[in-house]
Amino acid sequence: MHDWQQYVLTLGQAARNASRQLAALDGAAKTRALQFIAGRIRQDAAAILQANARDIAAAAAAGLAPALIERLRLNLQRINCMADGVEQIAGQADPLGRIIEGYVRPNGLRIQKVRVPLGVVCFFYESRPNVTSDAAALCLKSGNAIILRGGKEAINSNQAIAAIIAGGLTEAGIDPAAVQLIEHTDRAIVPYLLKLDSYIDLVIPRGGQSLIRAVVKESTIPVLKHYAGNCHLYVDTATNTIEDKVRAICLNAKTSYPGGAVCNAAEKILFHKDAAGRLLARVCADLAAAGVEIRGDQRTRELYPQARPAVDADWDTEYLALIIAIKIVDSLEEAIEHINTHGSHHTDAILSTSAPAIDAFVKAVDSASVMVNTSTRFADGGEYGLGAEIGISTDKMHARGPMGAADLTTYKWVVTGDGQVR
Repeated sequence: MHDWQQYVLTLGQAARNASRQLAALDGAAKTRALQFIAGRIRQDAAAILQANARDIAAAAAAGLAPALIERLRLNLQRINCMADGVEQIAGQADPLGRIIEGYVRPNGLRIQKVRVPLGVVCFFYESRPNVTSDAAALCLKSGNAIILRGGKEAINSNQAIAAIIAGGLTEAGIDPAAVQLIEHTDRAIVPYLLKLDSYIDLVIPRGGQSLIRAVVKESTIPVLKHYAGNCHLYVDTATNTIEDKVRAICLNAKTSYPGGAVCNAAEKILFHKDAAGRLLARVCADLAAAGVEIRGDQRTRELYPQARPAVDADWDTEYLALIIAIKIVDSLEEAIEHINTHGSHHTDAILSTSAPAIDAFVKAVDSASVMVNTSTRFADGGEYGLGAEIGISTDKMHARGPMGAADLTTYKWVVTGDGQVR
């Protein structure tokens, strides 16, 4: 029988020690380490693919859904994208040491608010093994040590990637405990890990709502949450001249990822009543042709009879599947109220040529990302130029939306005097 308490204590102590080394490194040293890691990912692609094949075979044998197996699958292109992401993060400006604010007080004290690492991050995630390198690279860039807890379905892939990262860190002269993977899949570890507040500064769970709620319930460490992606598109009345764009955006927002199983896929479309007659049936036909199940309110089904009746629960549901619910609203204000009531504050979009409508929507919709005339699928760290993301926060404290390296920092006050006493 394992002593999980001692196991996580050892992890935490090693991570804390490594975090102190990372905090003292200059930007060039971290960049060099990330470049070594990217090179090793490309060099050892065959080992990653062999490990991933074992995970795919086990997932198929366990009857995992095809969409989930697809999220788990790696190929040479995806491995090269992993390496590209690490290199992009390496090439970014160092977020540490930046002076966020600085001023001189009347007594001559120089006050500065300076960006510093959080310390140690514990990261829970599911399925996608490429997240291992993304999360590690973002934490290294921001001077944080990280403890990784991936899903059991990707354990072989994650172990192979973590070993490559450890090799890159060692080559760069950095303590490999800066990136540690929990290699046991036993869930009994988790409660001990979530009580390790002496060594872990922040927990980030990235996965299904059940995972996130379980982590929040158990943790004595601050948790940054990535809750559901119940994302909306609102088709405004002022869309007469952009109907082809509206159709393309609606189709892309729902179907651009296989199975629609991503948090930034559109789950709902709201049509202004004056746009519905022109566009609703054509948008529904586009989606149905791509294999999407349409659910609609009564007014939607009058215009598109093939839609299944939507029930109250549909408006609050993140499907993570090729299903979408459609509703007709009487006004922009009703659309905003519906989104703020039923949405998950992740990503919501307006499709319109009306500047006043766009301005009102952007100001009033309480979401981490608000899109104008573009797909919700762009709510992504890579697409925002962050290189990658460790998650998309639906919290308001301390980060919101796609989180890059700068979002894994905090600040300290540095006060410089010349002998002043109070």
